[in-house]
Amino acid sequence: MTMEKRREELYELLGDLPPRTQPISSKKLKEERLSHYILEEWQLDLNGEEVVPAYFVRPITGDGPFPTIIFNHSHGGFYDHGKEELIKGNVYLQNPPYAEELVKMGYAVLSIDAWGFGQRRGRTEGEIFKEMLWKGQVMWGKMVYDSLRAVDYVTSRPDVDKDRIGTMGISMGSTMSWWLAALDPRIKVCVDLCGLCDFQSLIESRGLEGHGIYYYVPKLLKHFTASEINALIAPRPHLSLAGNYDRLTPPKGLDIIDENLKIVYEEQGAPEAWKLLRYNIGHFETADMRYEVKAFLKNWL
Repeated sequence: MTMEKRREELYELLGDLPPRTQPISSKKLKEERLSHYILEEWQLDLNGEEVVPAYFVRPITGDGPFPTIIFNHSHGGFYDHGKEELIKGNVYLQNPPYAEELVKMGYAVLSIDAWGFGQRRGRTEGEIFKEMLWKGQVMWGKMVYDSLRAVDYVTSRPDVDKDRIGTMGISMGSTMSWWLAALDPRIKVCVDLCGLCDFQSLIESRGLEGHGIYYYVPKLLKHFTASEINALIAPRPHLSLAGNYDRLTPPKGLDIIDENLKIVYEEQGAPEAWKLLRYNIGHFETADMRYEVKAFLKNWL
C-alpha cells in the first residue's frame, strides 16, 4: 500500500470530520510589537463549528516570507494555558519561551488553542470526549483536524515560506507534531519532545492513565502501531527527544520505534534524517535538549 493510501487510512480513523475544503476565515484582533517579536492575535474559523484563537509571532525586521513553525501546546492539566505556552513557556520547558527562541532564529510561529484549552476552555476534556463519541466524532480527530487546517491557514499567508514549514511540541504537543507530520507532507521537519510512545508498550507498562482521554482513537491498534504512524514522516527529518524515566513514553517502546524507524529511513536513503536522543530524566526539557532542537531546525529547515 502506498504512503498516501496509508495516510488516508489513518485519517479515516479520526471519526466524522468537516470537509478538508471547509472555507477558512480569519479576524486579526490585535498586533503588538514586543521586545523580541511582533505578536499577532487572531480568531480563526478552521472547522465551521468553533472559533480557534491563535497567536502568530514573527521577527521584528523583514517582511518574510519566513520559514514557519506550527507550535503545538502541551496538556499537563493546564487547561488555562493552551497557546500561551508559546509566549510564556511552561514548568517543563526551558527558558526563554519558544516564541522568543524561534523568532531569534528567523522563524515565524503559529500556535492555536486546542479543543478545551486556553480560550476554548469551559467544558471538561471528559465532557467534550463523551459528547463527540455519541456523535461519531473522535476528540483527537477534531484536534488533529484543526492542526491540519492551521497549516492551510499559514500557507495562505504571504509572509510565510510555504516550502519551509516545521512542527514541534512537548508532551501532547509532541504527539500532535508526529501525527501532523505523518498526515501532512507539507510539514518538512518534525521535532517532538517527551511524547513518542509505542502503544503496546504503554499497555504492558500499565501507563494508559498517564495520558488524557483525548489521546485514545477507536480501533487505532487494529490498523497502526506508533512506528507505522511515524514511518509516514520518512524520509523527512524527524528529531525525537525522550526521557528514560518518563512513564508516558516507556523505554521499551522507544527501543522498538527507534529500531523500526532506523530501518525505514535507511531504506529511503536518509538515515541521518531520523534522530532519537534519550536522557536519564523524566518528563521535561533540559538545556541540552533545547540545544539539540535548535541545531536540528537550523540544519534541516
